[in-house]
Amino acid sequence: MFDEDHESFRKTFRAFLESEVVPHFDEWYAAGIVPREVYHQLAELGIFGIEVPEEYGGAGLETFKYEAVLLEETSRAGISLGGSGVHVMLCLHYILGLATAEQKERWLPPFVAADEMWAIAMTEPGTGSDLAGMRTTAKLSEDGTHYVLNGAKTFITGGVHADRVIVCARTSPASETDRRFGISLLVVDTKSPGYAVGRKLDKLGLKVSDTAELSFTDVQVPLENLLGEEGQGFSYLGANLPRERLGIAIGAYAQAAAAVRFALEYVKERKVFGQPVAAFQNTKFELAACQAEVDAAQAVCDRALEALDAGELTPAEAASAKLFCTEVAHRVIDRCLQLHGGYGFMNEYPIARLYADNRVNRIYGGTSEVMKVLIAKDMGL
Repeated sequence: MFDEDHESFRKTFRAFLESEVVPHFDEWYAAGIVPREVYHQLAELGIFGIEVPEEYGGAGLETFKYEAVLLEETSRAGISLGGSGVHVMLCLHYILGLATAEQKERWLPPFVAADEMWAIAMTEPGTGSDLAGMRTTAKLSEDGTHYVLNGAKTFITGGVHADRVIVCARTSPASETDRRFGISLLVVDTKSPGYAVGRKLDKLGLKVSDTAELSFTDVQVPLENLLGEEGQGFSYLGANLPRERLGIAIGAYAQAAAAVRFALEYVKERKVFGQPVAAFQNTKFELAACQAEVDAAQAVCDRALEALDAGELTPAEAASAKLFCTEVAHRVIDRCLQLHGGYGFMNEYPIARLYADNRVNRIYGGTSEVMKVLIAKDMGL
């Protein structure tokens, strides 16, 4: 899957994590947030500009494989990097695919430099995966120069640090025959009057990810900050979801692989009844079964990754990859934690954090149940 350039990038990124992130991660974990200056360090490595065209300060590489390396290496190190994943793996492709030349000139250079961090606000209190049920509204002013945004969003990853947020809002009411009608995407400056960051949410896992509630009270959004065409927001969300779901699948596979690595290291060192835990047949069988599942998940990710780079990944294939890999990760991480015994329940061990972090994979980006609906529909059921 990866050539010499990818592996060179992997080596550089791994060294960065080992020297600049791992020694400080416990501190960030306790604080519940990644320091903003870390994003500037990532920008200096070129992390945020890999797929950005050269004229805007990026490398112009049209591939998801470097993002896959990022996901693998952060899991291997037992750390996470807050909202930076949403910034580069999700928001960027809304900009690249929908922004005008003027908007790209305005937004991409500070995006690449981490001078402006981005987030996307889809989910609302009470709606969950039902995006068509959103109630946040954006009404065009009488003079046609700006939208007036009102409403609230929740579970917004990167919401605390964000400088700009892609907000999904209703610019028209839903029609009687189509609940998806009338949703638009607006790029909102977080310094705008009426924009407010509410609670930084206290989550089960992903403790360093700054997930927040947002509210909008008569926030004025300039017309030139409309992303794409008015009323087409739901179709844009649908077009980008396969990429998001593949990212979750790869992240889950990487977490499962990391869990096996953590467990293997632990059982070789830990002694019970006078011998290493690794010497027991049950340990060997458990880890062998976990490795087999990890190998299968890797094959699924590789196939989907090649399809994405070729522009051929379908929504059903992405849903299948997400469903399979997140379920594999759930099983593997649980079994690897069990091999740690009581220490697996302690947050000082990376397997415990991994266990908590992994749980959301079967929820966000569309629940496992929604993935099954999509797959079944593609099967003609």
